[in-house]
Amino acid sequence: MPTAPVADQLRLLDVQDADLRIQQARHKRNHLPVHAQLAELSAQDTLLDDEAIARGAEVTDLRREVAKAEDDVQTVRARAERDRARLESGSSSAKDLQALQGELELLERRQSNLEDVELEAMERLEAAETEHARVKAQREDLTKRVRELEHERTVAVRSLDAEIEQTQAERAAAASGLDAALMAVYERVRGQNGGVGAALLRGSTCGGCHMTLNPSDREAIERAEPEQVVRCEECGTILVRKASQ
Repeated sequence: MPTAPVADQLRLLDVQDADLRIQQARHKRNHLPVHAQLAELSAQDTLLDDEAIARGAEVTDLRREVAKAEDDVQTVRARAERDRARLESGSSSAKDLQALQGELELLERRQSNLEDVELEAMERLEAAETEHARVKAQREDLTKRVRELEHERTVAVRSLDAEIEQTQAERAAAASGLDAALMAVYERVRGQNGGVGAALLRGSTCGGCHMTLNPSDREAIERAEPEQVVRCEECGTILVRKASQ
Protein backbone atom coordinates (compact mmCIF):
# COMPACT_ATOMS: atom_id res chain seq x y z
CA MET A 1 0.00 0.00 0.00
CA PRO A 2 1.21 3.55 -0.71
CA THR A 3 2.05 5.80 2.18
CA ALA A 4 1.43 9.43 3.04
CA PRO A 5 1.84 11.49 6.20
CA VAL A 6 -1.02 11.07 8.64
CA ALA A 7 -1.55 14.84 8.71
CA ASP A 8 -1.91 14.85 4.92
CA GLN A 9 -4.48 12.08 5.07
CA LEU A 10 -6.49 14.02 7.64
CA ARG A 11 -6.28 17.22 5.59
CA LEU A 12 -7.56 15.22 2.64
CA LEU A 13 -10.93 15.16 4.37
CA ASP A 14 -10.98 18.97 4.23
CA VAL A 15 -10.22 18.79 0.52
CA GLN A 16 -13.01 16.26 0.05
CA ASP A 17 -15.44 18.42 2.01
CA ALA A 18 -14.64 21.42 -0.17
CA ASP A 19 -14.93 19.37 -3.37
CA LEU A 20 -18.35 18.08 -2.34
CA ARG A 21 -19.56 21.58 -1.48
CA ILE A 22 -18.33 22.86 -4.85
CA GLN A 23 -20.03 19.95 -6.61
CA GLN A 24 -23.29 20.56 -4.74
CA ALA A 25 -23.20 24.31 -5.44
CA ARG A 26 -22.61 23.69 -9.16
CA HIS A 27 -25.46 21.19 -9.25
CA LYS A 28 -27.72 23.66 -7.48
CA ARG A 29 -26.72 26.43 -9.90
CA ASN A 30 -27.46 24.22 -12.91
CA HIS A 31 -30.78 23.02 -11.50
CA LEU A 32 -32.27 26.17 -10.02
CA PRO A 33 -36.09 26.02 -10.18
CA VAL A 34 -36.01 29.32 -12.05
CA HIS A 35 -34.36 27.58 -15.02
CA ALA A 36 -37.40 25.31 -15.45
CA GLN A 37 -39.77 28.24 -14.89
CA LEU A 38 -38.06 30.27 -17.61
CA ALA A 39 -38.10 27.31 -19.99
CA GLU A 40 -41.84 26.88 -19.39
CA LEU A 41 -42.49 30.58 -19.95
CA SER A 42 -40.43 30.47 -23.13
CA ALA A 43 -42.65 27.67 -24.43
CA GLN A 44 -45.76 29.64 -23.46
CA ASP A 45 -44.38 32.74 -25.19
CA THR A 46 -43.84 30.75 -28.39
CA LEU A 47 -47.47 29.64 -28.33
CA LEU A 48 -48.69 33.15 -27.57
CA ASP A 49 -46.53 34.57 -30.35
CA ASP A 50 -48.06 32.13 -32.82
CA GLU A 51 -51.53 33.02 -31.56
CA ALA A 52 -50.79 36.75 -31.73
CA ILE A 53 -49.68 36.39 -35.35
CA ALA A 54 -52.81 34.42 -36.21
CA ARG A 55 -55.07 36.90 -34.40
CA GLY A 56 -53.32 39.82 -36.07
CA ALA A 57 -53.81 38.26 -39.50
CA GLU A 58 -57.48 37.66 -38.68
CA VAL A 59 -57.91 41.31 -37.67
CA THR A 60 -56.22 42.48 -40.88
CA ASP A 61 -58.48 40.26 -43.01
CA LEU A 62 -61.61 41.42 -41.19
CA ARG A 63 -60.63 45.06 -41.55
CA ARG A 64 -60.40 44.52 -45.30
CA GLU A 65 -63.76 42.77 -45.21
CA VAL A 66 -65.35 45.65 -43.27
CA ALA A 67 -63.79 48.21 -45.63
CA LYS A 68 -65.18 46.31 -48.65
CA ALA A 69 -68.59 46.06 -47.02
CA GLU A 70 -68.54 49.81 -46.31
CA ASP A 71 -67.55 50.51 -49.93
CA ASP A 72 -70.35 48.26 -51.20
CA VAL A 73 -72.91 50.03 -49.01
CA GLN A 74 -71.60 53.43 -50.08
CA THR A 75 -71.76 52.47 -53.75
CA VAL A 76 -75.39 51.35 -53.47
CA ARG A 77 -76.27 54.39 -51.35
CA ALA A 78 -74.73 56.74 -53.93
CA ARG A 79 -76.60 54.99 -56.74
CA ALA A 80 -79.86 55.30 -54.80
CA GLU A 81 -79.26 58.98 -54.11
CA ARG A 82 -78.72 59.65 -57.81
CA ASP A 83 -81.91 57.77 -58.74
CA ARG A 84 -83.83 59.56 -56.00
CA ALA A 85 -82.62 62.93 -57.26
CA ARG A 86 -83.73 62.06 -60.81
CA LEU A 87 -87.04 60.82 -59.49
CA GLU A 88 -87.66 64.00 -57.48
CA SER A 89 -86.63 66.26 -60.35
CA GLY A 90 -89.63 65.09 -62.46
CA SER A 91 -87.64 65.55 -65.65
CA SER A 92 -87.99 61.93 -66.73
CA SER A 93 -90.86 60.33 -68.57
CA ALA A 94 -93.52 58.39 -66.71
CA LYS A 95 -92.00 55.12 -67.93
CA ASP A 96 -88.53 56.15 -66.74
CA LEU A 97 -89.94 57.33 -63.43
CA GLN A 98 -91.59 53.95 -62.93
CA ALA A 99 -88.30 52.20 -63.73
CA LEU A 100 -86.45 54.45 -61.32
CA GLN A 101 -88.96 53.71 -58.59
CA GLY A 102 -88.50 49.98 -59.13
CA GLU A 103 -84.73 50.33 -59.12
CA LEU A 104 -84.85 52.36 -55.90
CA GLU A 105 -86.80 49.61 -54.21
CA LEU A 106 -84.21 47.07 -55.35
CA LEU A 107 -81.39 49.33 -54.21
CA GLU A 108 -83.01 49.79 -50.80
CA ARG A 109 -83.25 46.04 -50.33
CA ARG A 110 -79.68 45.64 -51.59
CA GLN A 111 -78.47 48.36 -49.23
CA SER A 112 -80.25 46.73 -46.30
CA ASN A 113 -78.63 43.38 -47.07
CA LEU A 114 -75.21 44.96 -47.46
CA GLU A 115 -75.61 46.86 -44.19
CA ASP A 116 -76.39 43.56 -42.48
CA VAL A 117 -73.21 42.10 -43.99
CA GLU A 118 -71.28 45.19 -42.87
CA LEU A 119 -72.67 44.98 -39.32
CA GLU A 120 -71.86 41.27 -39.07
CA ALA A 121 -68.32 41.90 -40.32
CA MET A 122 -67.86 44.76 -37.85
CA GLU A 123 -69.04 42.54 -34.98
CA ARG A 124 -66.58 39.83 -35.99
CA LEU A 125 -63.83 42.45 -36.29
CA GLU A 126 -64.59 43.78 -32.81
CA ALA A 127 -64.43 40.25 -31.36
CA ALA A 128 -61.16 39.55 -33.21
CA GLU A 129 -59.61 42.81 -32.01
CA THR A 130 -60.62 41.96 -28.44
CA GLU A 131 -58.95 38.55 -28.73
CA HIS A 132 -55.87 40.08 -30.32
CA ALA A 133 -55.63 42.62 -27.48
CA ARG A 134 -56.06 39.82 -24.94
CA VAL A 135 -53.18 37.82 -26.42
CA LYS A 136 -50.96 40.91 -26.58
CA ALA A 137 -51.73 41.68 -22.93
CA GLN A 138 -50.86 38.09 -21.98
CA ARG A 139 -47.54 38.39 -23.79
CA GLU A 140 -46.81 41.67 -22.03
CA ASP A 141 -47.56 40.10 -18.65
CA LEU A 142 -45.44 37.10 -19.55
CA THR A 143 -42.55 39.31 -20.67
CA LYS A 144 -42.70 41.16 -17.36
CA ARG A 145 -42.62 37.86 -15.46
CA VAL A 146 -39.68 36.67 -17.55
CA ARG A 147 -37.72 39.81 -16.65
CA GLU A 148 -38.46 39.22 -12.97
CA LEU A 149 -37.34 35.60 -13.17
CA GLU A 150 -34.23 36.50 -15.14
CA HIS A 151 -33.28 38.94 -12.40
CA GLU A 152 -33.97 36.27 -9.79
CA ARG A 153 -31.78 33.84 -11.72
CA THR A 154 -28.96 36.35 -12.04
CA VAL A 155 -28.98 37.03 -8.30
CA ALA A 156 -29.04 33.30 -7.46
CA VAL A 157 -26.29 32.40 -9.93
CA ARG A 158 -24.05 35.23 -8.72
CA SER A 159 -24.53 34.11 -5.14
CA LEU A 160 -23.67 30.50 -5.98
CA ASP A 161 -20.70 31.56 -8.12
CA ALA A 162 -19.38 33.56 -5.16
CA GLU A 163 -19.91 30.54 -2.91
CA ILE A 164 -18.06 28.31 -5.38
CA GLU A 165 -15.19 30.78 -5.68
CA GLN A 166 -14.87 31.00 -1.88
CA THR A 167 -14.97 27.22 -1.51
CA GLN A 168 -12.40 26.79 -4.28
CA ALA A 169 -10.07 29.07 -2.32
CA GLU A 170 -10.65 26.97 0.80
CA ARG A 171 -9.99 23.85 -1.24
CA ALA A 172 -6.75 25.24 -2.62
CA ALA A 173 -5.57 26.09 0.90
CA ALA A 174 -6.47 22.61 2.18
CA ALA A 175 -4.72 20.88 -0.75
CA SER A 176 -1.61 23.07 -0.63
CA GLY A 177 1.49 20.96 0.04
CA LEU A 178 -0.34 17.64 0.29
CA ASP A 179 1.51 14.51 -0.78
CA ALA A 180 1.42 14.41 -4.58
CA ALA A 181 0.92 10.64 -4.80
CA LEU A 182 -1.93 10.81 -2.29
CA MET A 183 -3.62 13.57 -4.28
CA ALA A 184 -3.21 11.62 -7.51
CA VAL A 185 -4.99 8.60 -6.01
CA TYR A 186 -7.66 10.84 -4.54
CA GLU A 187 -8.39 12.58 -7.84
CA ARG A 188 -8.55 9.31 -9.72
CA VAL A 189 -10.92 7.68 -7.21
CA ARG A 190 -13.04 10.82 -6.99
CA GLY A 191 -13.51 10.78 -10.75
CA GLN A 192 -14.66 7.18 -10.62
CA ASN A 193 -16.95 7.54 -7.60
CA GLY A 194 -19.07 10.52 -8.56
CA GLY A 195 -17.03 13.00 -6.56
CA VAL A 196 -16.10 10.94 -3.49
CA GLY A 197 -12.40 10.11 -3.26
CA ALA A 198 -11.79 10.06 0.49
CA ALA A 199 -13.95 9.43 3.51
CA LEU A 200 -13.64 8.91 7.22
CA LEU A 201 -13.60 5.33 8.45
CA ARG A 202 -16.24 5.15 11.16
CA GLY A 203 -15.66 1.99 13.13
CA SER A 204 -16.13 -0.68 10.48
CA THR A 205 -18.16 1.47 8.11
CA CYS A 206 -16.84 3.20 5.00
CA GLY A 207 -17.87 6.84 4.98
CA GLY A 208 -17.91 6.75 1.18
CA CYS A 209 -20.23 3.89 0.27
CA HIS A 210 -21.53 3.34 3.84
CA MET A 211 -20.87 -0.36 3.54
CA THR A 212 -19.64 -2.35 6.56
CA LEU A 213 -16.16 -3.76 6.03
CA ASN A 214 -15.81 -7.51 6.32
CA PRO A 215 -13.77 -8.73 9.32
CA SER A 216 -10.66 -9.59 7.27
CA ASP A 217 -10.54 -6.16 5.62
CA ARG A 218 -11.09 -4.48 8.97
CA GLU A 219 -8.30 -6.55 10.51
CA ALA A 220 -5.92 -5.65 7.66
CA ILE A 221 -6.63 -1.95 8.18
CA GLU A 222 -6.05 -2.23 11.92
CA ARG A 223 -2.67 -3.84 11.27
CA ALA A 224 -1.65 -1.18 8.76
CA GLU A 225 0.76 1.54 9.83
CA PRO A 226 -0.80 5.01 10.31
CA GLU A 227 1.11 6.32 7.25
CA GLN A 228 -0.24 3.61 5.00
CA VAL A 229 -3.05 4.74 2.70
CA VAL A 230 -5.92 2.27 3.01
CA ARG A 231 -8.92 2.00 0.76
CA CYS A 232 -12.37 0.49 0.88
CA GLU A 233 -12.52 -2.82 -0.94
CA GLU A 234 -16.09 -2.09 -2.02
CA CYS A 235 -15.82 1.39 -3.58
CA GLY A 236 -12.10 2.13 -3.62
CA THR A 237 -12.46 5.27 -1.49
CA ILE A 238 -9.41 6.31 0.53
CA LEU A 239 -10.30 5.58 4.15
CA VAL A 240 -8.94 8.15 6.56
CA ARG A 241 -8.41 6.84 10.09
CA LYS A 242 -8.59 8.95 13.20
CA ALA A 243 -5.87 8.50 15.83
CA SER A 244 -8.27 6.64 18.12
CA GLN A 245 -8.91 4.10 15.43
